[in-house]
Amino acid sequence: MQFPTLEDVVGNTPLVRLQRISAGRNNTLLAKLEGNNPAGSVKDRPALSMIQQAEARGEIRPGDTLVEATSGNTGIALAMAAAIKGYRMVLIMPESASEERKQAMAAYGAELISVTKEGGMEAARDLAESMIARGEGKGLDQFANPDNPLAHYRGTGPELWRQTEGRITHFVSSMGTTGTIMGVSRYLKERSPEVQIVGLQPEDGASIAGIRRWPKEYLPRIFDASRVDRVLDIGQEEAEIHMRRLAREEGIMAGVSSGGALAGALRIAERVENAVIVFIVCDRGDRYLSTGLFGA
Repeated sequence: MQFPTLEDVVGNTPLVRLQRISAGRNNTLLAKLEGNNPAGSVKDRPALSMIQQAEARGEIRPGDTLVEATSGNTGIALAMAAAIKGYRMVLIMPESASEERKQAMAAYGAELISVTKEGGMEAARDLAESMIARGEGKGLDQFANPDNPLAHYRGTGPELWRQTEGRITHFVSSMGTTGTIMGVSRYLKERSPEVQIVGLQPEDGASIAGIRRWPKEYLPRIFDASRVDRVLDIGQEEAEIHMRRLAREEGIMAGVSSGGALAGALRIAERVENAVIVFIVCDRGDRYLSTGLFGA
């Protein structure tokens, strides 16, 4: 008998029907539980994909130093993948990231470099690029790397089509690097152009981990606006309320971006009927406990 490795169990996450939070109008609301991945988030998929594909092209090899800017989940996933594969991982992130995220990255052996909260992800990306230009490591660049959405075209999209038996009508996803929504949209639209792809971005002034409203000059190069049918603005309080609803009414403890995804899915449900609406639960809520959000 041949047993799987940790790489083999990334993906194929559960898709579950919400039982107490109603979508009304004979709609079915389904949550894709990406926190069930080994390192706890949807980012396990692109992290492994980017390293595997770079290795296959001969661009990196075990022992190399990899440098990446991250707001949290990709960093944890890359730290895990680097530990599996034998790379030194340097992660650059805003100092505002939760302590659980920082400690998880360090637990996998990654080296952390912080930039100011005010500088945010833009400053982290700038520093990563300058380090790579100085030869201090090799970059994967999740924001421009086609192997990011490829993971979802090959994995998440086919899983959703199979799990819903082709009945999915709406796909709702937070947009950060946009890798998830780009890859899933490409796959689902090839199967059924009628499937509606809904992206989420924060309202002006909102700070929701995992969802970004990028300045034009920092817009991820993998993003193609034509693959998204509709974009919804999500408020800070709205995302946090629905995050707590997921935990308290459905037993699904997840992060704030997942609360935003639920809020977006419910907005869609108000306007449609007999729909099968899938939203991405990006990660697990245990990495946000120190923020106090669940006690509000």
